[in-house]
Amino acid sequence: MTDAQEPHLTYEPELTGLLIVDPYNDFLSEGGKLYPLCRATLEAFNVVEHMKQVLAVARDRGIPIFIAPHHRWRESDQHSHWKTIPPIGAATARNHVFADGTWGGTFHPDFAPKPGDVVAQEHWLSSGFANTDLDFQLKKHGVRKVIVIGLRANTCIESTVRYAAELGYEVTLVKDAIGSFSQAEMDASLKFNVPAYASAVVSTEEMVAKLAA
Repeated sequence: MTDAQEPHLTYEPELTGLLIVDPYNDFLSEGGKLYPLCRATLEAFNVVEHMKQVLAVARDRGIPIFIAPHHRWRESDQHSHWKTIPPIGAATARNHVFADGTWGGTFHPDFAPKPGDVVAQEHWLSSGFANTDLDFQLKKHGVRKVIVIGLRANTCIESTVRYAAELGYEVTLVKDAIGSFSQAEMDASLKFNVPAYASAVVSTEEMVAKLAA
């Protein structure tokens, strides 16, 4: 599904929010703990540059910016006492990914929040909505439509897109402004899963043109 197949979609600044998922150095920057796994898709799709382009045009249009950050690992976390923990959560905790107070657990400098941006509560697993205030924040700002960019395609991006659709938001995913650990993961999300929930799956070029029009 592309925006060209959904010509009725509009992105009014008073109804639309740009949602940036997990823009951490550990994902997006050379030297990050997960960067070696992400490098291939980040480079193939020029993801960081495309994220910057979408963010810039959203700011120009006056579209509010929301960041949905993953939980930062902390020494005080009590994972060892949890009765259940999924494999992806266990791996994140075991490797101290996005460690609080470290460079890796800091937002990439191009996506650091500016005054007026909203940083939602940290999500523990994949969905930016589960056990956070993201839905509350979006609704308080009058947002009914979300444009989604960030990491990781088949986990946090896909879960957040699904949850947004379940909550009644109209979702647009920018397909070359997301990354993952492999092309296979990208394909699984973009070819089979996300199109069932996102009203549009568009390129950065299409998104920028639509917002700038």
